[in-house]
Amino acid sequence: MDLKEFVSETLVQIVAGVKEAQSQAKELGAQVNPNLIGGSSSDAAKEGYLRIAIGYAQIVHFDVALTVTEGTGTKGGIGVFTGAVNLGSTGQSKSESLSASRVQFSVPMALPPSE
Repeated sequence: MDLKEFVSETLVQIVAGVKEAQSQAKELGAQVNPNLIGGSSSDAAKEGYLRIAIGYAQIVHFDVALTVTEGTGTKGGIGVFTGAVNLGSTGQSKSESLSASRVQFSVPMALPPSE
């Protein structure tokens, strides 16, 4: 899995999880991600929210280890390293070179509000 796929799938899964939680919470009389009213932008920022035109966005923080694998018999390439599993390179190699770099970034994201 490359970084683009990892980021895309992570953000889509967050939205899908919120929508599913909203549906289940509604049946119990609760709300997930209710519309926030009032408060200042600085108060919202302290809690990790950004004021946007349609309400608030939350910040999704990523801290990703990227690996580059090169070796005989193995495709070279960049993949996302998650825990003890390296996604993105397959095959076996007698001689292998592995290097890792960390990348940190944040993505603002407006989650679907409760209905």
